[in-house]
Amino acid sequence: MATLDFEQLVDDFYMPLYRFALSLSRRESDAADLTQQTFLLWAKKGHQLREASKVKTWLFTSLYREFLGRKRQQDRFVEADNNPEALGAQVVPATVVDQLDSQIVQDALFGLEEIYRAPLTLFYLQQLSYKEIAETLELPIGTVMSRISRGKGALRKALADDPGLTKSGEQKAS
Repeated sequence: MATLDFEQLVDDFYMPLYRFALSLSRRESDAADLTQQTFLLWAKKGHQLREASKVKTWLFTSLYREFLGRKRQQDRFVEADNNPEALGAQVVPATVVDQLDSQIVQDALFGLEEIYRAPLTLFYLQQLSYKEIAETLELPIGTVMSRISRGKGALRKALADDPGLTKSGEQKAS
């Protein structure tokens, strides 16, 4: 396989990977770390990829695995500075999520369980196919389809139940 241009990969995939990482981690700093770690892994191991057409799937899979590894580690170790007030005060600027329809949808998506949030993000925001999502998340394609369907239902319910919305779907003034 011809060596893929690293700078071109970063240009093409940094923002999609960052948005995926942000949807998983819900924290800008963690999303940036996950994205950087993914490109570090590519720099170290990307030459092992046999088919250049699978680079997108490889990158998203690597990022997802890194997220899961960090999540497992966080579940085992509790940080002393894990202050709920400080975590609640974090706000994601609109420029980071400029491809999302609105802040309301983003909040609803972030409120979903990770098993639904990851497939929905990959399907709608990254335009991966069911097959690519199944490969990325290492799940059977039927499970991916089911989680996307259930995730869409949960997202619809969250949006319908949001007390901050008017009937027209616009956010009420606070």
